[in-house]
Amino acid sequence: MSSAPREPVRFVDLAAQQARIRDRVDAAVKRVFDHGQYIMGPEVAELEAQLSAHCGAAHAIACSSGTDALAMVLMAKDVRPGQAIFCPAFTFVATAEVVAWLGAHVWFVDVDADTFNMDPTSLEVAIAAARAAGHAPVGIIPVDLFGIPADYDRISQIAAREGLWVLGDAAQSYGARYHNRQVGTLAMATATSFFPAKPLGAYGDGGAVFTDDAELAATLRSILFHGKGANQYDNVRVGMTGRIDTVQAAILIEKLAIFDDEIEARNRIASRYSDLLKGHIATPKVPAGLQSVWAQYTVKLPEGADRAAIQAHMKDLGVPTAVYYPKPLHRQDAYSHHGVAGGELPVTDMLSACVLSLPMHPYLDEETQDRVADALISAM
Repeated sequence: MSSAPREPVRFVDLAAQQARIRDRVDAAVKRVFDHGQYIMGPEVAELEAQLSAHCGAAHAIACSSGTDALAMVLMAKDVRPGQAIFCPAFTFVATAEVVAWLGAHVWFVDVDADTFNMDPTSLEVAIAAARAAGHAPVGIIPVDLFGIPADYDRISQIAAREGLWVLGDAAQSYGARYHNRQVGTLAMATATSFFPAKPLGAYGDGGAVFTDDAELAATLRSILFHGKGANQYDNVRVGMTGRIDTVQAAILIEKLAIFDDEIEARNRIASRYSDLLKGHIATPKVPAGLQSVWAQYTVKLPEGADRAAIQAHMKDLGVPTAVYYPKPLHRQDAYSHHGVAGGELPVTDMLSACVLSLPMHPYLDEETQDRVADALISAM
């Protein structure tokens, strides 16, 4: 008699998290419905205060998405055509997209093969190339890919020497630590995302900007509300509709209350993955002194491996996988006319061809994790 097929593994299990906090979330949403302040209600200011206290940044400005968080900072810095901004090519498109919105030149930088984050040596090449092309370098947007902070010490040293600002793209890394400092305090400003699948996610879109610069914070609060001055009918600058809604803020307050516990669970699960897969595949490496929040657990397949076949085999076993990112940004049609450090990005191209992300969330039990690891090993 054949055994019944097992349920497919969840890549991200938001249902398990919701079961843990459903009563509190329901009560929080009810409070919003009761007071009726759906935009800029009291929960927004409360969320900002809690985020600021959590990461140590002087100011937290909640907004409508991680993409808008990046864009608002660029608007506040008056980014315009003729300028150059540097970002990795191995990331989600939003990092470069906001630069292109404002007409500036994107210069794509290669990444480190172990951390997947911006390579400072490639950054220096890109800065020199941008200047040679007649572009004016103004800023750097390192990305903390998959939850590991970028090399902010070296990047900040380069930025200081070249007279550039640094905007951290922490869409995947809020809650991570960098040499006893929290993400949110490592750059002039830091943008994060509360997209539902992120380590700290809402039940819709949302984001935030963190900064210690009071003047920048005030400008961002104006930009997110159509560039308002004394009130919404006094427009002192060009702005946008960048507000987070009160319901999402209320939900995030309840999720933030369990977030540190979830970060601990993510690190425990990642460590166990690495133990299970040791000797079978190249597992992620976190530099000494850093703590990841493991937005993704991403392995590197050996050269020549048939990734599509491995994914299909694992899917047949009920184990989902994902590829972040199969086509790097410098090879995307929309960005093919932008700059590339040294003319090619070999590490980015290599990683795009071999990375594979496994199910990762704080509620991944050992039995399910064993099933994921066994499926990958058998597929290999």
